[in-house]
Amino acid sequence: KSNHFLRNRLFQVFPGRNKFLCDGRIIMARQTGILYFTISLILITVALFFGFECRLTLVTHLPFGFFIPIVCGLLFLFNMGCLLRTAWSDPGIIPRASPEENAYLERCLQDQQGRDENTHEYRPPPRTLDITINGAPIKLKYCFTCKIFRPPRASHCSMCDNCVENFDHHCPWVGNCVGRRNYRYFFLFVTSLTFLCLFIFGFSVTHIEGFWKRSKSVQEDILLHYILICFFSIWSVVGLSGFHSYLVGRSLTTNEDVRTWSKKRNRDNQNPFDQGGLWKNCCYVLCSPLPPSMINRRGFVSDDYVTPDS
Repeated sequence: KSNHFLRNRLFQVFPGRNKFLCDGRIIMARQTGILYFTISLILITVALFFGFECRLTLVTHLPFGFFIPIVCGLLFLFNMGCLLRTAWSDPGIIPRASPEENAYLERCLQDQQGRDENTHEYRPPPRTLDITINGAPIKLKYCFTCKIFRPPRASHCSMCDNCVENFDHHCPWVGNCVGRRNYRYFFLFVTSLTFLCLFIFGFSVTHIEGFWKRSKSVQEDILLHYILICFFSIWSVVGLSGFHSYLVGRSLTTNEDVRTWSKKRNRDNQNPFDQGGLWKNCCYVLCSPLPPSMINRRGFVSDDYVTPDS
């Protein structure tokens, strides 16, 4: 009985390469250095705006100048909330098969094996399943790490070592995979960051002319470099926001666009997950109910808890 005594939580023995905080309530990738860099970059940019630019806008945009820091603060809080929600939530990790489930699947696959009728040679069991979704053939691939047939749109992340439902990509900037359960927050993070950058850059540019007319000071030099940094960095954020807006409108993931349904590869290939229009796709991706997490991170497991690859 002692072998089955429940004293470990799942996050303490989880087989994937993840980092858990707050007693398993927060899940992240192990490589979080770039996430902290992302947070620092946003904080420094907003701090510079409040420290230098806001004082000018309060004077030059009277009587409504006090609304500018309020709007910027709200955009900043919303952006950071979306970033942390993306970084700290389960992206849609699919549990690995238990030893019993793996043994049952192997028996089912063995039942499908046989010998070639002509050569009488051994044929290994197939490791793919063919299904049809909305008239389009879909091939389900077997994951040799998780010992499961991956659902449609799922993929195995080599960084986190997990199969993720509706896998979009692994984003080091947010320190997590982006999948079904956190993609909408990632999209909102990218779009709100675009608006925040445009907001800050727009009000900064309005004062460039005044800087050149007056004698230069240390504060003006700092603000000028700050504006140049925003100008060159904003295009990458705008481009990323536009790309994911395109994906949302077509109900695609980054992984699918690159590998499977890219227009450049096959113009006749249709997306079986298209909901039938731009607005329907947007509502499906951004507004449909989120499924519950398939891994009970804080649930207790027995001492002899194992997975097929352990």
